[in-house]
Amino acid sequence: MTAPPPGYDPYQQNYPLVPYQQQPMSAPPVPYSPGPAGYPPQYGVAPYGTAPYGLDPLTGYPLSDKSKVIAGLLQMLPGFFIGLGGVGRLYAGNTGLGITQICLTVVGWISFWCGFLLIFPFMIYLGLWVWFVVDGIVMLAGRPVDGQGRPLRT
Repeated sequence: MTAPPPGYDPYQQNYPLVPYQQQPMSAPPVPYSPGPAGYPPQYGVAPYGTAPYGLDPLTGYPLSDKSKVIAGLLQMLPGFFIGLGGVGRLYAGNTGLGITQICLTVVGWISFWCGFLLIFPFMIYLGLWVWFVVDGIVMLAGRPVDGQGRPLRT
């Protein structure tokens, strides 16, 4: 029996061993592609196609069809007057948080009406009330997003 040829590896199906060779370098990627007519060139192409409500000036992503002012007022005013939270979040498309806040609204109302002998249930209702009002203020003053991650328009 003869010795195998140099570079023979039985585990690579008789392919000869070749030392690693560096691949040729390609051109570096372009950070922004030029946008179509109508879009400012520094923002590039809108990632979701056309943007009927405009582009966010900070990120260049299209804006949501929902209004930040309406979402914030729907979150803050019912929370302030009757302790109802989650309406603004449902309007904005954040259904998980909106349903959670509505369920906790029922817990807060029950604890308020059943808490005449104890202090702790009133503190639960007060904490939820503060959360709903502050969440509405944050939606008005911050950069909230809709259920699809697009920033709400002003």
